[in-house]
Amino acid sequence: MTAAIIDGRAAAARLRARVAAEAREAGIAPGLTVVIVGDDPASHVYVRNKARAAANAGFREATIALPAEITEAALLDIIAGLNADDAVDGILVQLPLPRHIRAEAVIEALDPAKDVDGLHPVNAGHLASGHPGLVPCTPKGVMTLLAETGVALAGARAVVLGRSVLVGRPVAALLTAADATVTLAHSRTRDLATECRRAEVLVVAVGRAELVRGHWIAEGATVIDVGINRRADGRLVGDVAFAEAAQRAAWITPVPGGVGPMTIASLLENTLIAAKARRVLA
Repeated sequence: MTAAIIDGRAAAARLRARVAAEAREAGIAPGLTVVIVGDDPASHVYVRNKARAAANAGFREATIALPAEITEAALLDIIAGLNADDAVDGILVQLPLPRHIRAEAVIEALDPAKDVDGLHPVNAGHLASGHPGLVPCTPKGVMTLLAETGVALAGARAVVLGRSVLVGRPVAALLTAADATVTLAHSRTRDLATECRRAEVLVVAVGRAELVRGHWIAEGATVIDVGINRRADGRLVGDVAFAEAAQRAAWITPVPGGVGPMTIASLLENTLIAAKARRVLA
């Protein structure tokens, strides 16, 4: 068996086009503001990509770049101003933040209705309880890619490897809401290989290059690899040993070109959702 590739770039392009069309049809130009603190090169690349995608979709985009030495209090004041600005529909604070700034304090300071990264405790609570709300972008992208495969999730045995609040836990909640039977595995799980082999749907988000080997994959499984790791030779690889896993899986995401593009597309979708909701409430 050779797995079919789940093309995240193509799926993201379709989603971006749909979001742009819906915004035009609604007669709105959603406003997205991205806040970045410090000079981390990777973060600046991500922010530029987000800004470009927002502009291409017809959104009103702004980036606020702040020095690494800004105080937490000053950053919270900026967020308060964005919360109060009617021209801003969505706010995203690029993580990670400098050590002296508490990420949890910054996230909690966001207006939940403008939290397009879906990380505010109110939005996390909505997700956990099955209520509508803004969903974290990468987990949302994972679910979109699973939908692309047409694989039935109801009743499926799903394993999520990784329990981070950014990816693992939200993905597990979304899969549960889709009626999958979900196991949330992590570094303390006994015999990870056996747990993974039980999965009809396997989502891996641990940040360890090619941790999951081919013999960990059940024949015919659907594999979503969220990880992205740079090898010493400069190659980008996922958390799954792709070539090995592709010999056993039915569907698999590549790295790069799988989940990554969906994160930005899902951010635009969240911003449109927030913009529509705010206009209804107004």
